[in-house]
Amino acid sequence: MRRANNLAYQKIKIEAIFKTIVLFFVLLVFSSCSIVKRVKAGEHLITENTILEDGKKNKKERVNNIVIQKVNSGMDGIITFPFKVRAPLKLQIYNLARPNIDSIIDAKILSKPKKVKRKTNLLSKKQFDRYIQSKRDFNSWLKRTGEAPVIFDEAKTEKTASNLNKYFAKRGWFNNTVDYEVDKDSNKTAKVTYKVVKNRPYLIDSIKPLISTPAIDALYSNLSKDSFLKKGEQFDEDNYERERERITTYIRNSGFFYFGQDYVRMVIDTIGTNHKVNTELIITDRTIRGGDSTIIRPFKKYTIKEINIFTDENFDNRFMAISDTTKYKDYTLYSKNKLKFRPKALTDAVFIQKGDTYSDLARSRTSRYLNDLQMFRYPSIDYVENEEDTTLTANIYLEPRKKYSLSFDPEINQSNIQTIGFSFSTGLKIRNIFRGAETLEVTGIAAIGASKDRSDDTSAFFDINEFGGNIRLTLPRLFTPFNTDKIIPKYMSPNTIINLSATSQQNIGLDKQTLAGILGYNWSPKSTVTNTLELFNVQFVKNLNTSNYFGVYSNSFNRLDNIARDIDYINQNESLENPANNFDPADVFINDVLDGNTVLNQNDEDFIIVNNIDERKQRLTENNLIFSSSFDYKKDKRQNIFDNDFSIFKWRIELAGNLLSNVSELIGAPKNDNGNYEVFGVAFSQYFKTEIDYIKYIDFGRNATFAFRSYAGIAIPYGNSNSIPFAESFFGGGPNDNRAWTAYNLGPGSSNTTNEFNEANFKIHLSAEQRFSLFGDLRGAIFVDIGNIWNVLDNVTDEDATFTGFDSLRDIAIGSGFGLRYDFDFFVLRFDVGFKTYDPAQELENRWFRNYNFKNAVYNIGINYPF
Repeated sequence: MRRANNLAYQKIKIEAIFKTIVLFFVLLVFSSCSIVKRVKAGEHLITENTILEDGKKNKKERVNNIVIQKVNSGMDGIITFPFKVRAPLKLQIYNLARPNIDSIIDAKILSKPKKVKRKTNLLSKKQFDRYIQSKRDFNSWLKRTGEAPVIFDEAKTEKTASNLNKYFAKRGWFNNTVDYEVDKDSNKTAKVTYKVVKNRPYLIDSIKPLISTPAIDALYSNLSKDSFLKKGEQFDEDNYERERERITTYIRNSGFFYFGQDYVRMVIDTIGTNHKVNTELIITDRTIRGGDSTIIRPFKKYTIKEINIFTDENFDNRFMAISDTTKYKDYTLYSKNKLKFRPKALTDAVFIQKGDTYSDLARSRTSRYLNDLQMFRYPSIDYVENEEDTTLTANIYLEPRKKYSLSFDPEINQSNIQTIGFSFSTGLKIRNIFRGAETLEVTGIAAIGASKDRSDDTSAFFDINEFGGNIRLTLPRLFTPFNTDKIIPKYMSPNTIINLSATSQQNIGLDKQTLAGILGYNWSPKSTVTNTLELFNVQFVKNLNTSNYFGVYSNSFNRLDNIARDIDYINQNESLENPANNFDPADVFINDVLDGNTVLNQNDEDFIIVNNIDERKQRLTENNLIFSSSFDYKKDKRQNIFDNDFSIFKWRIELAGNLLSNVSELIGAPKNDNGNYEVFGVAFSQYFKTEIDYIKYIDFGRNATFAFRSYAGIAIPYGNSNSIPFAESFFGGGPNDNRAWTAYNLGPGSSNTTNEFNEANFKIHLSAEQRFSLFGDLRGAIFVDIGNIWNVLDNVTDEDATFTGFDSLRDIAIGSGFGLRYDFDFFVLRFDVGFKTYDPAQELENRWFRNYNFKNAVYNIGINYPF
């Protein structure tokens, strides 16, 4: 009985929610007058704000944000859904709520005893009460999630006009005027237009310094060189504020420890100056407050007398006495336990030097470097004044992190090759392993799984396995035989990465064994710039099960099988596969076709297909030896994770095989039958590769962001290679690329291939995405993805897959669609739907909107934004 009551209650609840959703979308799309349903008589909903600057509409976000009464979300040209609707989404949600929900419930349910009795018998008294409360809760949720109508308020409009007047005055238009007009209609809506007349601007004329402290006055000639205030430029209050900050930074970096921004004032004079601004730059003496007295004295320049480093400060040992004191150069290191670091490892991280004048820059660089070491928790730096000789003692307090840390990461997964799989990875991090602030990380992975196409029932159920390990050593300096301090000084936080890894796979693809080693350097010349130089990157990939190629790439095998039947090479009921998953007949067929032992000739389309399959098979089954060097440049202007107005530029260049080629030529090494040098029996790869990636975000405010990405990459084989290794090639499609195609399913070019993995050595990709707020933490997006991959300057002869010039750009694929994103603060869950808008795999005259429907759409689920 209870189960029946629960089902009945759930049915009523689901029906109510369903009716609400249907009603909501009907109102959202087709209703226009409903947006004022909660607007009282005599009130008007603001539907548009316009700022006219000297008669022209001002669309700048900074100016439009001055408006106090902003229109409801979705108005004023903001897209609120995959299509544009007349009513704002959040206001419609709010309008669905009933202002008198308790009266409605009482009138329609509680005041009718028979109805109450019937529902109570159907459910139960407790569930009936929950049903009534759910109506109240849902109504409250609509109000919280929605947005109340913005009602025109004369006082707030006047305040906006006053704020606009102040804004333009701060930018030099002191005599500007601001008026406003309100256009109200009978539909209870209003449009507000603010009219700004700027008039003649004021320009900076003279800047007169009035500096009380002689030692600071002596700096003025150098201090004024990079001033933000320049004679003849228009007055801008922001430049005056920036100038105060710049002066403060300059003086504090010149030894004046007690100087602060409050001691800098700007006094302007515009009376009778004919639209000129005369400025007095006032820098006062130091104010010393003690008790009830105040003393005014000139600022003093301080130098560093001594530097003390306390190496093991923490809460637990705060009462312990110092037991170990070490002098190293001009530094004194104190430890309450035995000193665990080599002194040089710590002093190299300190930019504060004995005898130097005090500098905020040295302090900040020291803090940054100590944090980059990842050896200490919250390192702090304090200065103590020595009044007798105007010097400072710098005390640096360090709290070491734990030497060892262990991580575990178990996973259960399923894929297109296994019914179920289990993996386990673990990592051990050892800090300060050689007492020089180095970090050693040792990680391992083990995975087992059951394949979907097991043909031998007697074999073990878990017939898939993968094992691997990685060793990574990070040194907080450049590990080179040369002194690089002048080229890459230590304030750039240089470090060296030495990485060794190995993996082995069984029953995964072609059963690869991989060995890899990297020697690389990282440094940051600016806070926004990161450079990475991989001096040596060595990869060796060995395929252990090449005979299973057609078992992995079954589409290629099926095409061979069909061709063999079509030309009567085999009977219609036969196959190029032996019963025991042996594909030797397929290899024999390929050889017969290419040797001219079949009815096919070189001009036949089927002959070309077989030849392409053979070329692809040879490339994907060959072992790879890659010995490369690369350089990466990254400039990231993003200030923090909440910044939505920034750009990121990345550039990478890589050269592979040159060293091995030169050595082989120098020693006169023999070449193999294909005319290539080999190392340990493997022909090494030789190529040039470069990639450029640019991302731009534009913040329109109110959670509306436009994001744009452009990417291009090319890898050109030469010398010892005529193709690019699979691992270094490019692919198209997927949740972070062209979302109208699945990963590896796009291209190359206009070829309509059925390969499982399409890849090439040239790629162009562009993406544009408009992101906007729906309600709560739910975001929406509409996007367009453009791009493709091609083969160029390699051994691929298929014209459809090859980039031959600008004419090939007509084969760029275009995908478009919409998406939903939910922000969990620490990550974003993303769902995108991509439609093939322009499909280059179709005939030229039939490419636009060929399969533009939900049936042929690609549904992508991802974590965080695609770029």
